[in-house]
Amino acid sequence: MAAAPADVKSRLPETFREWLGGRRVEEVECIVPDIAGISRGKAMPYNKFSREDRMFLPTSIFHQTISGDYVDMHDVNQWTESDMVLTPDYATGTAAPWADDVTLQVIHNVENLAGEPVPVSPRNVLKRVMALYAAEGWAPVVAPEMEFYLIKPNLNPNEPIEPPVGRTGRQMVSRQAYSMSAVDEYGKVIDDIYEFSEAQGFEIDTIIQEGGAGQVEINFLHGDPLRLADQVFFFKRTIREAALRNNCFATFMAKPMQDEPGSAMHIHHSVVDVKTGRNVFNGPEGGPTAAFHGFIAGLQRHIPTVVCMLAPYVNSYRRFVPGGAAPINLEWGPDNRTTGIRVPISSPEARRVENRVVGMDCNPYLALAASLTCGYLGMKDGLSPRDSVSGEAYHRPRALPRDLLAALDLFENGPEVVRALGDEFCMLYKTIKRDEVETFLRVISPWERDHLLLNV
Repeated sequence: MAAAPADVKSRLPETFREWLGGRRVEEVECIVPDIAGISRGKAMPYNKFSREDRMFLPTSIFHQTISGDYVDMHDVNQWTESDMVLTPDYATGTAAPWADDVTLQVIHNVENLAGEPVPVSPRNVLKRVMALYAAEGWAPVVAPEMEFYLIKPNLNPNEPIEPPVGRTGRQMVSRQAYSMSAVDEYGKVIDDIYEFSEAQGFEIDTIIQEGGAGQVEINFLHGDPLRLADQVFFFKRTIREAALRNNCFATFMAKPMQDEPGSAMHIHHSVVDVKTGRNVFNGPEGGPTAAFHGFIAGLQRHIPTVVCMLAPYVNSYRRFVPGGAAPINLEWGPDNRTTGIRVPISSPEARRVENRVVGMDCNPYLALAASLTCGYLGMKDGLSPRDSVSGEAYHRPRALPRDLLAALDLFENGPEVVRALGDEFCMLYKTIKRDEVETFLRVISPWERDHLLLNV
């Protein structure tokens, strides 16, 4: 039975009701994240939304590549495009403060007609992994960091990406990590991000200037993985809208500019014992536990298998270059940003592990699911990591594949990971990614025209 309009509003978060301030909701965006992490769904008047208890979308929304092509799964029923049932997760309700109308966004749960979770939905993949933790009496806690570039509007894809023009009227070409004056150069964009975030009820931990020209990092407070993935999903659109309001673009490409560092989504992890509320990485005397070392060892062993989910596009692997800002090793160490796995400075109670391999072009649900799967398997199997590294580790041997095709080969040879993430999802994911690589390989690049056209 559909909820009455007043009942719908009571189910929504208090932050949304405060933002609404007595106004009438005019439009509702009913959305789900697809394989790329793009918002799919339907928009409808609020009165219609409040009369409905579910809506329908075809399963094919999960069968599209980043270029919009559909992959053939060789399933006799694929092209019947049977419907999935979408029901609102009211806890995700938030404003779309950039919209002209008073607009509500709501992420929806995705089930089949029998009421079972659709296994290829990225949000359901993350829920599946969280259920593995719950079965052990554990609750994972995460804190993602978002790096992205503000860039000059790029209307011609054949032209290289350029940094934007700041408030001084000069193009930002200097790398000024942690510079407050650099942040002030695009202060109006940051102001709008803050304004939109407050309207949406999102808490930002910090905003800093990163190492690239026009590169910004936003850090979030730690919390439940599903809610943090929802927040990153919403936040990508929030940042894009704030940039557009100020005549620039925001890009989450892993490596948008050849001579600038790439953009990562570092993930901080800890695990809590549900019964006691204690961090299982912290022992009775304040020292690290076997669970802590097992989590690190799981990342070391299994990240190569899931790196196609942490670095999901051909462009992603341009970020992994020797001596660059992104690690190509899977060593670990305390307070060491040259290792792929870092243990930040903290009190024993807040001991956590940072995965620095993840690119910002990832789908946040899938990246969190993949990273948590690695740690879970390490804890369950009682794995031990290699000795920690002190000092600079960039010279260590490459532990990551050089391109997406090699990463997909590794993904096909990880049965433990496939069991955790689900067979159906893994089959679909690798089919989509191989199709994207083949599509890319058909494109003739400017480099080829420059150096091969008249020289070979």
